Amino acid sequence: MTRVLIAGLGNMGLSHALAHHAHPDADIVALVNRTGKVDHPDLSGYPAFADFHEALTTAKPDLVVIATYTDTHVPYACAAMDAGAHVFVEKPLAMTVADAQKVVATAKRTARKLVVGYILRQHPSWIQLIGEARALGGPYVFRLNLNQQSSGAEWETHKALLQTTSPIVDCGVHYVDVMCQITDAKPLRVHGMGLRLSDEIPEDMYNYGQFQVVFEDGSVGWYEAGWGPMISETAFFVKDILSPNGSVSITDGNKGASADIDGHTKVGEILVHTPEGDRTVAMPGEPGHQELCDAEQAYMLKAIAEDIDLTRHMTDAVQSLAICLAADESIRTGQPVSLEEISK
Repeated sequence: MTRVLIAGLGNMGLSHALAHHAHPDADIVALVNRTGKVDHPDLSGYPAFADFHEALTTAKPDLVVIATYTDTHVPYACAAMDAGAHVFVEKPLAMTVADAQKVVATAKRTARKLVVGYILRQHPSWIQLIGEARALGGPYVFRLNLNQQSSGAEWETHKALLQTTSPIVDCGVHYVDVMCQITDAKPLRVHGMGLRLSDEIPEDMYNYGQFQVVFEDGSVGWYEAGWGPMISETAFFVKDILSPNGSVSITDGNKGASADIDGHTKVGEILVHTPEGDRTVAMPGEPGHQELCDAEQAYMLKAIAEDIDLTRHMTDAVQSLAICLAADESIRTGQPVSLEEISK
């Protein structure tokens, strides 16, 4: 039985906690949030703490799940691994590449498992999409976006995130990770642009951004993300991959509102186009948000139990973050940013 501490009980943290609550091999020994109180009916019986370090010392977990805001990821993850615990940490892993590398170095030094919350890696439809694209062969053109029109509670959540993290970093790491899995080539440079579309966010932050990334094999990618009540719901969900031999596209997913988190991962149907003709791949019965979180935590527990080598997983996590942070730097400086020092 794996003793589990979950830090952060917002949208993702709550789902991760419920995943461990239901898993037969997990035993929740501590929940951490700002109030130190938990009122969810399935979780109210577990020990609750307001202070992460107190919980870590008191509960002595085997696994720590970190779903707090990004600025706490590095100190919490490193403290957990130094205390002997394995770590699952939500994306983005860190706020700088150096800090992300520090977390990975700590995992290697302590021989602890480190899994970053790239939820699409557990999604059967996205695994299929990546396989179909790789079968076409590169170089590739990636056209990907995820814009979210948000108001009320969703906009409040986005404004809280915008205190530290831009949309293209917070959401972009998922889709850049998909690009990198398909092309498997080294990123060379990034060009970005963005705009602050609201007076309700910090003056040095933007809530709309887009960037282009160039890879060593000639592949090029575009990604776009925006948050807020002003964001259009026209073409807010584009997932399109081109190659000299055809294209792979999501054609039937995400028919709900852009703020619908279940819809962000849904594929529905994949269209594979080649000069010989078109082929559709139906993806019925796709997992919802909670089922994907269940799968993520099941994989985390499996990685511990079976001593899975996570070297490539950690390297990929740093690389996708580095690309998004380079895009953020490009937006802020108005200049392209080189990524040639990043290698697999």
